[in-house]
Amino acid sequence: MGIIAWIIFGALAGWVASLIAGTNERQGCLMNIVIGVAGAFVAGLLANLLFGVDVVFDFDIRSFLIAVLGALLLLLIFRRR
Repeated sequence: MGIIAWIIFGALAGWVASLIAGTNERQGCLMNIVIGVAGAFVAGLLANLLFGVDVVFDFDIRSFLIAVLGALLLLLIFRRR
């Protein structure tokens, strides 16, 4: 995936995670992108370590769900601070 695709994918994953976590009103588009991309990266690494799932950076439902779970995990960690 190119950088534009990473930004779009991260924005969507971060936005969905912020809707689930209830933090959508407090963060903007840029924060959704940062949380989404970082969450996708962290969750991809964790999925690889825990389940042996290969990290594939592609637009599919599995990658999107992993990215949303990673972004949700990051949002919950930051909310505890």
